[in-house]
Amino acid sequence: MQPVPAAMPPERLLLGPGPSPVHPRVLEAQGRGTVGHLDPFAFEVAEQIAGMLRTVFRTRNPLTHAVSGTGSAAMETAVLNLVEPGDTVVVGVNGVFGGRIADMAGRAGADVVVLEERWGRAIPPERVESAVRAHPEAKLVALVHGESSTGVQQPLEEVGALLRDTDTLFAVDVVASLGGVPVEVDAWGIDAAYGCTQACLSVPPGLGPITFSPKAEAAMAARRTTVRSWYLDLAGVRRWWGSERAHHHAVPVNALLGLHEGLRLVLEEGLETRWARHAEVGRLFQEHVQDRDAVLLADAAHRLPHLTALAWPETIDATKLRHRLLEAHGIEVGDGLGEHAGRAWRVGFMGEGARHDLVDRLLDAVDELLEG
Repeated sequence: MQPVPAAMPPERLLLGPGPSPVHPRVLEAQGRGTVGHLDPFAFEVAEQIAGMLRTVFRTRNPLTHAVSGTGSAAMETAVLNLVEPGDTVVVGVNGVFGGRIADMAGRAGADVVVLEERWGRAIPPERVESAVRAHPEAKLVALVHGESSTGVQQPLEEVGALLRDTDTLFAVDVVASLGGVPVEVDAWGIDAAYGCTQACLSVPPGLGPITFSPKAEAAMAARRTTVRSWYLDLAGVRRWWGSERAHHHAVPVNALLGLHEGLRLVLEEGLETRWARHAEVGRLFQEHVQDRDAVLLADAAHRLPHLTALAWPETIDATKLRHRLLEAHGIEVGDGLGEHAGRAWRVGFMGEGARHDLVDRLLDAVDELLEG
């Protein structure tokens, strides 16, 4: 067998729904060296990560850590640990990821009540209220804060207030929003929230930040059945993340080092400053891309600023244009998902990618391709 050359990634500007551009400090941190996952240094790093995540989630929840897996693993951790067979679960579905929560809840044995809304629109809080009134036994209400398949930002405060003094838990997907727009876990009465590293936190994929309220912890402690996953069962995972500091699985320490540095960057900038930067840069792009006859697919009243789903006129082959953008300019944007597949783009200016000059670079490249 001939020697295999080293894998050298091409230079890419990542402006899709994730991964986002990574700061050199994060990459350097991941390459500093490896220690065992039971090394005292690994536990020290984990404790610091948990503290920084509480700040980013805006919570005091003791049960806050990073799942060893991507955002989808964090989603499944939340669903499988909170849901038992026969539970009633209300899920807002207005895009791909709400549908994924409903799928996972069904696989966990729940009776799933789907609140379906047209893609591009938020789930009205009054629909959640009506569903909970019709199903007072509901164990869980789950919503997606930033639906990256459509670019919708879901209002959460009214739903959290509705559920705060009830037995019903409130779970929220913040994969596309954590670190990019305000996420207020405690103030909004959220009982479980999970995200990812590769969106607005600008850390390579591989970990899933997650937090649970004391109310959620009490519900998990009262389970009648075992969690339908050995790997994601928090009773086992907490043996490493909790005070026991014992083996459960080989926690990826180098990935933790990258997340540690990424969170340090977030907090150095300041959450409010970071939110404002994402809002300003994202809205600048949304304003100017519409000058190119693109149509934004999210309702204007509930639109993520930093992650935009857009459709080009029918005269433009969106898939071909996206491929040419990558080949000719090294810029990656996302394809549409679900009913938007093949006709839409998903463009993210997230984390290190939320910069004015990158808006100009993308729009200049699009103009060149459209004129060519």
